[in-house]
Amino acid sequence: MTVPVLSVRDLTVEFVTRRGTLRAIDSISFDIAPGEVLGVVGESGAGKSLTGTAVIGLLEPPGRIAGGEIRLSGTRIDDLKHEDMRKLRGKRIGMVFQDPLTSLNPLYRVGDQLVETIMTHLPVTKEEARKRAIDLLAEVGIPAPERRIDGWPHEFSGGMRQRVVIALALCAEPDLVIADEPTTALDVSVQAQIIALLKRLCRERGTAVMLITHDMGVIAETADRVAVMYAGRIVEIGPVRDVVRAPQHPYARGLMGSIPSLDESRERLLQIEGSMPRLAAIPQGCAFHPRCPQAFARCRIEKPVLLEVGASRAACWLHDETAPKETAA
Repeated sequence: MTVPVLSVRDLTVEFVTRRGTLRAIDSISFDIAPGEVLGVVGESGAGKSLTGTAVIGLLEPPGRIAGGEIRLSGTRIDDLKHEDMRKLRGKRIGMVFQDPLTSLNPLYRVGDQLVETIMTHLPVTKEEARKRAIDLLAEVGIPAPERRIDGWPHEFSGGMRQRVVIALALCAEPDLVIADEPTTALDVSVQAQIIALLKRLCRERGTAVMLITHDMGVIAETADRVAVMYAGRIVEIGPVRDVVRAPQHPYARGLMGSIPSLDESRERLLQIEGSMPRLAAIPQGCAFHPRCPQAFARCRIEKPVLLEVGASRAACWLHDETAPKETAA
C-alpha cells in the first residue's frame, strides 16, 4: 500500500486560558494520499484552519498540540524542534493562504521572493533559481513571466497575486500543499481559474493537497474526498460525490441542503437552526445534538465515533447497527 503523504492520528489541540483548558480540536484522524485533494469544510469556528495550522507547526501560544501525532510520508513531524520544522515548511510543505497580500512582502519584487525561497530550499545558483522562478510563473499562468518577474506585488491583480502565491508554495516541489480558503477573496471567474490550476498542478506533480474552505461549490469542483468538521471534530468523511449527493450525518445533510440547486425550485433554502457552540460550552455527547432534528437520548450522553456507512464514515449513532434503534425526540 502507498504510504499517505499526510497521516493525522487522534490530533487534539487545546488552548490554556485563565478560565481553564479549552479543547478546539478533539481527537481527529485522516490521511491524504499522493496526488489527492482532501477538502475540509464546515462553519466558521469548526476548527478547519486550526487543523492546518497545527499540521504546519504554526500554532501560537496558548495553543498547543495536546495529543495524537502527525506524520509526513511516514515520518513524525509534530514533535520536531522549531528550527527543524521551519526547514520543513516551504520545502516539503507548501502553504497558500486566503489573502495573497499577507503572503507576499510588498517591499520586495515578486522575483526576489521566489528566488530567495528557491535558494533557501534547493541547491541551485541564483541564475538557476531565477530561471526556475520564470518557469514557475509561466506554469501558474502569469503572462510574460520574463517581464512580470521583476514586478512588485501591488502591480498584480488579486487573481495574479494568488497565482504567484501558488508558485511560491510549489517552488521547492513539496509533498503537501495546505490551501486555506485560497479563493475566498477572488471573483467567481478567477476562483474557477485558481481551482483548475490547483487541480492540474497537483495531478501533474503528485502533490497531496489539504483544501480548507467553507464553500461546498469549491469542494465539489476540486476535492477527491471531503471531511466535514463541526465543533472541532470530523463528523463525516468520504468520497466527495457520496458526501455531496447522499450525506450520512445530519449536520452534513443540513450543509448540503443549504446549497441552491438548478434542478429544483424552492422558495427558501434549507437552514440549520441554532449556531455552533462556543469552545467553553460544547455540550456532552454529540456536539450537534442541540441542533439535530433526529437526536435521541444516547446522542445527549455519549460522544459518537466515526462509523462505516457505505464508502463514507459518519460520527452519528443513527448508523450504529449493533444498538437498538431509538425514536428521535
